[in-house]
Amino acid sequence: MDKNCSVVMDEAAMQRAITRIAFEIIEKNKGIENLALIGIQRRGVLMANRLQKKLKELEGIDVPMGILDITFYRDDLSLLSEMPVINSTNIDFMVIGKKIILVDEVLFTGRTVRAAIDAVMELGRAAKIELAVMIDRGHRELPIRADYVGKNMPTSRNEVVHVCFEELDGKNEVSLSKHPEKKED
Repeated sequence: MDKNCSVVMDEAAMQRAITRIAFEIIEKNKGIENLALIGIQRRGVLMANRLQKKLKELEGIDVPMGILDITFYRDDLSLLSEMPVINSTNIDFMVIGKKIILVDEVLFTGRTVRAAIDAVMELGRAAKIELAVMIDRGHRELPIRADYVGKNMPTSRNEVVHVCFEELDGKNEVSLSKHPEKKED
């Protein structure tokens, strides 16, 4: 591992966070009736899969889960590249009247979540939309907060949070590193 990189959550800590978030979702919603998860591409989808499995384990019910690509809803689309990478969106349930829990791995400025809310609202009027994240690192630029958080991790702007999932990264861990080119604001 890079000497400028430190592990802040190992696989066991990530699993405990998923379990705690699942219990909090059940408690706050008085069960999981009329609930659906929507994972934000890419790592939010992997976290949503884990939450879905944990909710099934705890409540014995399959919560519907969708996959959301927010690329065209981003306010910085023109800054990304001429040919942005488009992932798939797959939401095969009605959003209207459902309690939607958006799932992403890191909450930073809030812009990704704002884009996701816009995308969900185009699909219909949900009863409510909540947010679950593995890491809340601060630095909000919009008035958005997570309802369910695996770990609050105050960071500086020159730090990078890496949430790794076995399926994409070959390991399950959260690490923090210094961005080599950024200086502290």
